[in-house]
Amino acid sequence: MELTTTAYGTWSGGRFMHFGETLTEERFIGCIETAYEAGIRTFVTSDVYGNGKADELLGHALKGVDRSNYCLVGMIGHDFYEGQRQGSRGYPRFTDAELRGPEGYGAFIRTATGRSLERCGTDHFDLLMLHNPDEVGYTNETLWQGMRDARDEGMTRMLGIAPGPANGFTLDLIGCLERFGECIDWAMLILNPLEPWPVGLSLPACEKHGVKVLTRVVDYGGVFHGDLGGAGHVFKPGDHRTYRPEGWVQHGMEKAARMQPVAEKYGLTLLQFASIWNLSHPAVESVVPTFIQEAGEGARLIEDKIREFAALPEVRFTEEEVEFVRQIGDNTGCMSLKGASKRHETSERPDEWPMRGDLLELADRYGLGKEW
Repeated sequence: MELTTTAYGTWSGGRFMHFGETLTEERFIGCIETAYEAGIRTFVTSDVYGNGKADELLGHALKGVDRSNYCLVGMIGHDFYEGQRQGSRGYPRFTDAELRGPEGYGAFIRTATGRSLERCGTDHFDLLMLHNPDEVGYTNETLWQGMRDARDEGMTRMLGIAPGPANGFTLDLIGCLERFGECIDWAMLILNPLEPWPVGLSLPACEKHGVKVLTRVVDYGGVFHGDLGGAGHVFKPGDHRTYRPEGWVQHGMEKAARMQPVAEKYGLTLLQFASIWNLSHPAVESVVPTFIQEAGEGARLIEDKIREFAALPEVRFTEEEVEFVRQIGDNTGCMSLKGASKRHETSERPDEWPMRGDLLELADRYGLGKEW
């Protein structure tokens, strides 16, 4: 099955990432079942979530469902088998020089993919993505040959790349597509009406190279679910959204209110509106929100949010409407981006590295400027 317009990710529910109420294992499985029953047919998982536990729970939820009736997206990239967790940085990428050299990339890809498939209870992914790559992941031919080999051996039908975990990597992504675009079918990128930048800069390159885009964080940390900021709502201790700048919820809700006329024109909820705005961009073909069970008495049930999203209508906004919303949500320059940057002289973190001349040349060719 090809990826469908609506998708469900196993990072939802707060069980493997810290946001909202942490779902019990039973309810976590139930949410996946709710998604399928409501009509969602694409499911996205990563082997590093819970060190394989998310894979297992997804496999449990879909056990007995005909494999041809859903699309399965898997992601590999972190080595939690041999690597040691590095605090808030998480597990190292498998390309970490302390773990292995390029001669070991292919074997890791094959092993990690095979183990993830076993946990998911299937023999193939429809799409296998390189998850949170470091600089090596964007540039190394040996690594991408290993990804091709996994595809050619039948472990996946398609290949993709999922930059992260934070925002940025624009020039790195475009450079990767220019190097390996012939084998990359999909990219998973952060995009929503309140964060049109910087991903909007890379969408033309995705379209040029025939790479389809699966967009995540369409909910903008829960703002487009409509139950943030209300009476009784609190962020629980440890919720990763508490690290955002003070006032981000109110600021986002005020901008969303200015976008409301477009949603009302089409009879859309806020989440449906944000999803349709994403899908109204060329190259964007699928949306995978984060579903959150917020804390507090007035919080909506996560299951209701899933059903609301699953009922996404087949409409698209006009170019004028897309631009109207983009101007309201314009966030250009609001954050320090990850990936290649002039801010770095050395590579001290796996998601930040010095700018290269070839990327500045690429930025010039795409008309993206030289201030990175």
